[in-house]
Parts: sequence; structure tokens; C-alpha cells
Amino acid sequence: MLTTTGYAGAVTWTADAEGRLHTVSDVAPGGPGRATGAADRAVRIGDTSLTHRELARAGLAVSGATVSPTGRLGAGAGVRAVRASGAAWRGEPLDRLWAVPVADQVARALGGGHDLLFLDVRLMGTVREATGDCLLADCAGLPLRLATAHDAPALPYRDNLRLLAAAGGMRLRVVARLASGPLPRALLLATEHPSDPAARVDLGLDRLQHADLPAGKAPAAAPVPVVDEAPLHLLRRRVHQAVSGGRRVLAFPGGAAGDGARLRRVGLGTAGDLLDELHAAAADRARDTFGRLLPSDSDRFAGAWLAAAVYTGEVERALCAQAWGVSTVPV
Repeated sequence: MLTTTGYAGAVTWTADAEGRLHTVSDVAPGGPGRATGAADRAVRIGDTSLTHRELARAGLAVSGATVSPTGRLGAGAGVRAVRASGAAWRGEPLDRLWAVPVADQVARALGGGHDLLFLDVRLMGTVREATGDCLLADCAGLPLRLATAHDAPALPYRDNLRLLAAAGGMRLRVVARLASGPLPRALLLATEHPSDPAARVDLGLDRLQHADLPAGKAPAAAPVPVVDEAPLHLLRRRVHQAVSGGRRVLAFPGGAAGDGARLRRVGLGTAGDLLDELHAAAADRARDTFGRLLPSDSDRFAGAWLAAAVYTGEVERALCAQAWGVSTVPV
């Protein structure tokens, strides 16, 4: 894994006999080199030592382990572990992860649970986005976009996705991470091997080859539905700019001329008002009787930014739920 905050490493997800998920992680400051190297670094649980690459495919019989509130598996002095054979994705207990309806999985993620999705999909080709091509797949009748989890050249996500695009029509069981947005979209992490369902591929570590794909010509991709997206990005980018550049970035005259009106024209009146108030609060600098600038009203700007940030997050959450067919999202 790689984060935007400069951390890298490996996080391995494990499941117990009841199908509950736990994590074992090795994450520290670093770049792509550390992300790939951590996969072959030893993970010590009790008296057993496995690399993350081995742990992702093997099993462990563990006693005395502790689990943190976030699901992280402890490896203290009282832990006892013995290596065992791993479980297949289509066998117990892992099969029950894919048995959960997709809408329930998305509702869990939007409600604050883990954001992994366990999906059965049929690949349908590719669709172009602003950030590059992504896989188009059918997931229980839902047109789903599967994008790369990271574009770092040192990680094989992008190359693996291009090869999978050539296997159009194939049905695969995959693991992905929910990507919030107005379209059903997820970041592809792992998949069944295209020609060996008993094997699995970590798309950030393992490199698929053309020989791994089944023979035959891929069928033409289905037409991509045209979606009229709400321009919520007009507010979102200002919220992000305030974090990276401060209030001065939003105080420039004419910086967002017409954006508030555009939001109101498409029915996002609250978003338009919040954007106008954010710019007004950023530019609000009164002067005293001698023409000297008075201290800025930091409380007004902080309140305007917080209102815009909370509103944007909640609207994006609601749009994401609607896209995936989620009727109720836990608060």
C-alpha cells in the first residue's frame, strides 16, 4: 500500500472461522520501494514467521491473540500460532464474504465499517475516465467501474488492469475497495487467477502475463451509460484548497465567479450558498477609521469551511449510496 501522506508498506487481511476480518500490517514512512519490499518482510505471530506474501495465501491456527478495536491482530508474548493450509475464496469461511449482498457491503462501508468489497463480476471491457482507463464490469446487474488502486509505476496495478481488460466476458471473484462517488466505482485490489480459479492474484504485487489469460477473442464492450453528474466538485475543490493553501487562496477576487450560481441552477442551492459564504468569509477583512486592516474573523471562516466540508461529505455519501442501490445508510 501507498498513502498520500508518505507512508508505505503491506497490510494483509485475514479471516477467522466465523468470517470476521482482521489485519496484520507493516506500514512506515517510505515510497513504492518499501511497499513492494514489505510484502517479503517477515511477520512474526507467536512462534510462527511468515512473510505478508505467504500469509495472504496460508492459514494460521492462533490462540491467545488480541484484536484492536480497528481489527488489527496482536502478536504479543502470549500468542501461540501454528501454520496451516489456507482457505479457498470459494470455500468456507471465505465464501460467506461474497455471499453478503453488494448493497449491504456498501452500506457497511458508508456506515463506518471496513471498506473492502467482495464482488462477483463479469468483465465487459474498458471505459475511459479523466485519470485513465478502468475496467467496466457487470456486478449483479449493476454497471461497475473497477479502477487501479494506485498508479505508481513500481506497482503492477495498471499493467494488470490492461491485461484483465483483454479477458472481456470472463466471470471473476474480486476484492476491491469502495470509491465514493456518484457512480458505482471501486479500486481493484485482488482477483481470482483468470485461468485457475483456485489461485488468486494480488494486483499490487503479482504480475499477470498474457499466458495467464484464457484463449479466445474478447467480446466487444457493452455501451457505457451516460451519467449527468452533479457538479459538486465546484464546492469540494474549494474545501480542499482551503486546507492546502489557506484562506488567502479563496480570497482572490473573481476566483469562483459564477460557481455558486451554477450550483443553484442544477438544484444544489445549499451548495451554492455555502460556496458563496466560504469565499465571503475568506475575503472579509474590515478596516478601522484610519484605514488599517482589522484582524480577520477566523471564527466565521472556520464555521463556513466546516459547514462546506460536512455538507460535501454527506452529499457524496448519499450519492454513492444511491448509485449502489443502498436504501438506508447507518449513521
